[in-house]
Amino acid sequence: MNKPISTLFMLMSVDGKISTGKTDILDVDKDFPKIKGIKEGLEQYYDIEQTTDLYSLNSGKVQAKIGANMPQKDIFKLPVSFLIIDNRPHLNEIGMDNFIRKSKRLFIITTNKSHPAFDRKNEENLEIIYYENEIDFVDLFRKLKDDFKVDHLTIQTGATLNSIFLRQKLIDKISIVVAPALIGGEETPSLIDGKSLLYAEELKYIKALKLVDVIKLNDSYLHLKYDVFNETIIE
Repeated sequence: MNKPISTLFMLMSVDGKISTGKTDILDVDKDFPKIKGIKEGLEQYYDIEQTTDLYSLNSGKVQAKIGANMPQKDIFKLPVSFLIIDNRPHLNEIGMDNFIRKSKRLFIITTNKSHPAFDRKNEENLEIIYYENEIDFVDLFRKLKDDFKVDHLTIQTGATLNSIFLRQKLIDKISIVVAPALIGGEETPSLIDGKSLLYAEELKYIKALKLVDVIKLNDSYLHLKYDVFNETIIE
């Protein structure tokens, strides 16, 4: 498959949770800094994040949750190009303006003809990738490689999108910072959520991993790196 080499980069708890709860008012970025025993080593995650790929694939839902639609005065142009998957839309006019101002290039991927991105379609650094009914992610990744020359990208989306990417063989590498925390909650998002498997023939959607590196960070944090075996072999 002709596509960028993609790395799923996330912060999660030891039990695999990427949020502190079910609702949008709960979030690791907002809540971990409040908790003794977790907050002390948290900055290491953000330091590692600064070393990720210069193309960053995100979801509008996650970005809205962490404040992307709030007015921001001091915005500087970054060397990073953001790719935002946003159908509802979750980004409003303020969020669009924030991303246009800070992105080297901004890609909005959507099925929504009323997305506020279309009001800014003449911006030099804005690309809108529109799908009529649903986003074809295999086609999207091919377009990113062939049409926009994206060779490497970092995925930082939510649990449902992560599962779609994984099952469509679009994730090549995993880079996970594990916080010393247990969160729990069956409805709290995990690293990979989405539809549960029901039948033995669906075992092909499980992806084996090869451990590449284990880095013991300060304050009981870990950084785990894996390669993904996208071709599942059932014996």
